[in-house]
Amino acid sequence: MDNCIFCRIVEGGIPAKIVYQDDQVLAFDDINAQAPVHILVIPKRHVAAVQDCREGDQALLGHLLLTCSKIAGMKNLAESGYRIVTNTGAESGQTVFHLHLHVLGGRHMAWPPG
Repeated sequence: MDNCIFCRIVEGGIPAKIVYQDDQVLAFDDINAQAPVHILVIPKRHVAAVQDCREGDQALLGHLLLTCSKIAGMKNLAESGYRIVTNTGAESGQTVFHLHLHVLGGRHMAWPPG
């Protein structure tokens, strides 16, 4: 997707502070951090949102969640706690239409969010 900012980050066309990557996913610091730790975890393959996932994407979705857990461990959030968020659709707050999970931590999280 030529006009997708996250696809351009995956391709190396836009710089990002990458904290983790493997053959399926890329994780990098959010430039608009909402917590002391705010990492975005994205599939390297373009998927617009959760609703665009299919049966064959089960392994990818599980891998995204496991990657979030791995990053929380890397950032020393496992004991204190962290939040994983994904927005689906404009009304939910999704502004980049490439599936991404936010890993947020390092501060108290209020409830309900938003």
